[in-house]
Amino acid sequence: MSRGSRTTPISGDGSGLVTDRRTLLRASLGGAGLLLAAPALAACGGKSSAASSGGGGGGNLTFGSDGSDPTPRKAYGALTAAYTAASGMQVRTNVLDHNTFSQQITAYLQGTPEDVVTWFAGYRMQFFAAKNLLHPIDDVWDTIGAGFSDAAKKLSKGLDGKTYFVPLYNYPWGVFYRKSLFQAKGYQPTADWDSFVALCAQMKKDGLSPLAAGFGGGDSWTNLGTFDYLNLRINGYDFHMQLMGGKVSWSDPRLNAVMDHWRQLAPYLEPGASGRKWQDAAQSVFDKKSGMTVTGLFMGQAITDDSLREDIDFFAFPAIDPTNGQDAVEAPTDGFVLSAKAKHVDAGKKMLEWIGTSAAETVYANVDPSNVGASTKADTSKYNALQQKSAQMIASAKYITQFGDRDSDPGFISAVVEPGFAQWLASPDDGASTLKKIESQRSQYFTS
Repeated sequence: MSRGSRTTPISGDGSGLVTDRRTLLRASLGGAGLLLAAPALAACGGKSSAASSGGGGGGNLTFGSDGSDPTPRKAYGALTAAYTAASGMQVRTNVLDHNTFSQQITAYLQGTPEDVVTWFAGYRMQFFAAKNLLHPIDDVWDTIGAGFSDAAKKLSKGLDGKTYFVPLYNYPWGVFYRKSLFQAKGYQPTADWDSFVALCAQMKKDGLSPLAAGFGGGDSWTNLGTFDYLNLRINGYDFHMQLMGGKVSWSDPRLNAVMDHWRQLAPYLEPGASGRKWQDAAQSVFDKKSGMTVTGLFMGQAITDDSLREDIDFFAFPAIDPTNGQDAVEAPTDGFVLSAKAKHVDAGKKMLEWIGTSAAETVYANVDPSNVGASTKADTSKYNALQQKSAQMIASAKYITQFGDRDSDPGFISAVVEPGFAQWLASPDDGASTLKKIESQRSQYFTS
């Protein structure tokens, strides 16, 4: 389960779903500097546990996990147990409350953190590496580097060029649909913009809502997937990352084309999107009321029927400028870092070396199949069709981006960009005023 990337299952409410993935971000990295006085994080249940590592309380290596939800907790437990079996190293695990961990990560890393800690790749890692709160692990990558793509390696590097992160899993965003609907209507997946818009027009003519969407009830983050892909396809990876990093003005003329293309899709969005959540959009596709939806592989969380899962497919977001093609894939990546205050640096590096193997990814995936292994050597033999295709798509990407709030300051994205886009989609114009409003607040979050 991708932490901080979508809703997560819980027990006890009957629905199997909790609040949206953005709940934790309101007080996360965007306000990281305000969290210095936050209380130290405590383990779920009030104490650390060695049970998940499969060993006793040797305590010669510690692991801080935010996998407090049942499935990731079990998967991380299997991971540390397998490492103990392979290395003989006991791992004392501190299972931290998922939301609290993300909200108080700065205080945690500045206090007495565990040696190896779960976290996110890209900007979210680079922020803490630049604050000297993470330990560089270039020697680990000397051992594991051959098992990862250049794009994954880039996501694991800090701004100083050193590596600080070992990926475990990720998942792509794309255009999802039901195969049986496409077959019945004679639709074909499209690879270019004009064909995609034409497909939307045909679906609308056929009485369907071409693009299911749900960005109400705290789900305005779902709009970022479409924006990110439009910007990547039109202006390219370098410009997109500069924009996300606060180095480019949101009033830059190059963004006008992004808004123009997005406005072309507005007539094809499912009516009432501002009053629905992403699960409602997914259900509209499942029910064949909508033809497609731009979302992530996590869409499969809402599927309980295997026959329905087998009928779901996706294609890459269409190309717009041939110069950029479809070479960038949105694939949020989760994994591990070594804290700067680690008491067992060498032991932590040894664990990270093992985590960077396909064997480790297989152990995790056997418990939590909702993602795909980040390693190019991951064992995909037991993947379902969606996982197989996801793995291929990510492996072939020239560039991997995370998602708006992972590649940028999440406070800026959640407080400024998301509501700005949601308001614009209610009555889309040329977008100039929306971009100007966003730009007027950029300096509050980015100092350079």
